[in-house]
Amino acid sequence: MEERSAREEPAGAGSPELRLWVRLLRCAKIGEKQLRRNFEDQFDTTLPRFDVMAALHREPDGMSMGRLSKALLVSNGNVTSIVRQLHTQGLVLSQPDPQDGRSAIVSLTEEGERQFKQLAEAHHRWIADIFRDVPPARIDQLVDGLGEVRRLLGDKT
Repeated sequence: MEERSAREEPAGAGSPELRLWVRLLRCAKIGEKQLRRNFEDQFDTTLPRFDVMAALHREPDGMSMGRLSKALLVSNGNVTSIVRQLHTQGLVLSQPDPQDGRSAIVSLTEEGERQFKQLAEAHHRWIADIFRDVPPARIDQLVDGLGEVRRLLGDKT
């Protein structure tokens, strides 16, 4: 068996696909770090709380906890913890699911809607600020290209 030298790269290490993957992750992490800091500093809240509120805002009739965790791609335990915090703050309402008494339907309260709109406006400004130096035509190209990648990836699942 032949040993690899310490400098030898694994197969595919410099591939365009891997470079794309790493750049996508890096860009996402940079933006996410800024958003997390802004939510904490300006609103004393967290990005995950905002994400839960955004999902509930899109579903005015509410969502089951299971559906909410699937929509956010996180575990039921993570969603339950965040929903409890939001419930304690009076921002969400939790009611028994009429079709399954073991489950709950969660929705934003009026105060939750009011706060979400304030957070969403700030979020929009922060995103615009993150991309302020990227020309609009380049943004359109990236949106189109990543939309195509998403469709192709979705075909494989």
